[in-house]
Amino acid sequence: MPLEAGLLEILACPACHAPLEEQATELICTGQDCGLAYPVRDGIPVLLVDEARRPA
Repeated sequence: MPLEAGLLEILACPACHAPLEEQATELICTGQDCGLAYPVRDGIPVLLVDEARRPA
């Protein structure tokens, strides 16, 4: 279930404040040094650094 475009425009990575990009069921940080992937559960972004997946 895609997020609304307006919502995605105002969301930012809590760790580095870079914009987020939607990919499947995650929001991926676009920051070069960060790259955290935040889960989206039931259409709600979980923007907690402790819940984020580290880049591979």
